[in-house]
Amino acid sequence: MLGLCALLVASAIWLPIVHLLFARSAERRADQLAARGTALWVDASLREREVAKMRGSNAEWDFMGRSFLVWALANRALREPAAAPRALAAIDVIIDETLRLERERGMYFFLMPYARAGRFVVAPEASQFLDGEIALMLAMRRVVAEKPEYRAPLAARVERMAARMKQSPVLSAESYPDECWTFCNTVALAAMRLEDRLDGTDHAQLLADWVKTAKRRLVDPKTGILVSSYTVDGHHLDGPEGSSIWMAAHALQIVDAEFAADQYARARRELRHSALGFGWAGEWPASWRGPRDVDSGPVIPLLDVSAGSSGLALVGAASFGDRAYLDELRATLELAAFPIERDGGLTYAAGNQVGDAVLLYALEMGPMWRRVREPIARGAP
Repeated sequence: MLGLCALLVASAIWLPIVHLLFARSAERRADQLAARGTALWVDASLREREVAKMRGSNAEWDFMGRSFLVWALANRALREPAAAPRALAAIDVIIDETLRLERERGMYFFLMPYARAGRFVVAPEASQFLDGEIALMLAMRRVVAEKPEYRAPLAARVERMAARMKQSPVLSAESYPDECWTFCNTVALAAMRLEDRLDGTDHAQLLADWVKTAKRRLVDPKTGILVSSYTVDGHHLDGPEGSSIWMAAHALQIVDAEFAADQYARARRELRHSALGFGWAGEWPASWRGPRDVDSGPVIPLLDVSAGSSGLALVGAASFGDRAYLDELRATLELAAFPIERDGGLTYAAGNQVGDAVLLYALEMGPMWRRVREPIARGAP
């Protein structure tokens, strides 16, 4: 009995603070992830191995690893001017190679195989997944430092997205045949917002109309959270998903801040889990369960742990200044994702390059969205 009492007392003391053993400096982790991420674009053999590994599971991961790394490095360049030359050099290599591959291999190179199984409803045939993320890469790069040769490609990409969105009753363009994704369309809206600041274009009405339409037709009636996917005419295909809503809420911050905050609060209430200083996120609310797929990643039952949702929850928590949840998520990452530190860089063995890039984006974000909200000074983006 004495031994059992001692064990209970020790547990009561240590369990609430064990998460502190996994606390790591966010700044140091960001430096390590940035070093590893940029090294991939310097060392061709290392990049080939990482890309082959990701494309072996999902061609989208190859593409999204590029997008999130560019977005992270753009924020880093704004935050730390001394880091800007190295960050911009890596950004330009990533953008130029991505555009080259799209041009030479076609859009299907970065899409999953089922993209060829049907026909796109809206003309011209294009994927909002690719257009939105490429546009946001181009726009963020130009916000950090103007690059004239990226202006026309950004304008053309945004014009195509806007034209396709306006052909849909719910103002959304397809990423796959008759399959619109909230993640992709909100990223597209954010790219339009940046182009408006950069070049004096005006997509304000489209942005406002999208939010108004989404509130009426694209939210789950039980939770009030935006559904993750739907047809061109607005028929819901999937309900709310963590792998979609965390990023969507972040993107919507510069489109409609009030709606974005509402969506984050609802997602946090439905999907957040925590215990003893460790945090994670579920993929679906209790009122809806969808199929497991490459977006959700493996889902651990009972605890309701979704790798995809937990990773992107880092983006949501960082974006909305939710320090408590962010610290819980990072503690879990350090405990369960097996960090590997090597040659000044960092990668997590339980994930892949896109997971590392998402975390880096969460650690670096802030400067870009603040810049977009600032009054425009003469001669400045």
